[in-house]
Amino acid sequence: MAELTRETPSEDSRYGLDPVLFTDGLPTLDETAGYRGTVAAKAAGISYRQLDYWARTQLVEPTVRGAAGSGSQRLYGFRDILVLKLVKRLLDTGISLQQIRVAVEQLRTSGINDLAQTTLMSDGASVYLCTSDEEVIDLVSQGQGVFGIAVGKVLREVESNLVDFETAPAEDAQDELAARRAARAAS
Repeated sequence: MAELTRETPSEDSRYGLDPVLFTDGLPTLDETAGYRGTVAAKAAGISYRQLDYWARTQLVEPTVRGAAGSGSQRLYGFRDILVLKLVKRLLDTGISLQQIRVAVEQLRTSGINDLAQTTLMSDGASVYLCTSDEEVIDLVSQGQGVFGIAVGKVLREVESNLVDFETAPAEDAQDELAARRAARAAS
């Protein structure tokens, strides 16, 4: 069991070279395709405004394609949407956005071996990463754990939420709005 503590982001993480957050237990997906922001927000249960804010403040940035000015859209991968949903769950339980930032950064740097067996626990002030039932029991027996989030369960929820949505190819440089503008300019 590891307490998620604040660490200075590495130079790699600031420039988007992080190892992918949550690699084990995920379905095999096309890494060159993603979900538009509206779909990602709906699947994570957040508003588009929250999604935009979290991307601009680098809490959860899209890994498939970032925004590149007016007329472009961010594309979020499955892992991004999973993190969005976890952040939402942590916020719903009263954890501060500052502590959630610490937790997300720590999760990025820790090597998670079995996502389905991972639980995020919190005492309301700190977030703990538990990778076994024994760690959960140990934390609860110490009187520290107030609630837990089973990451594997959230993963399955995100999967089922995305079943009805299509992915968009990352190489599609313009979104629907840009395409309409181009069509209008051509006529």
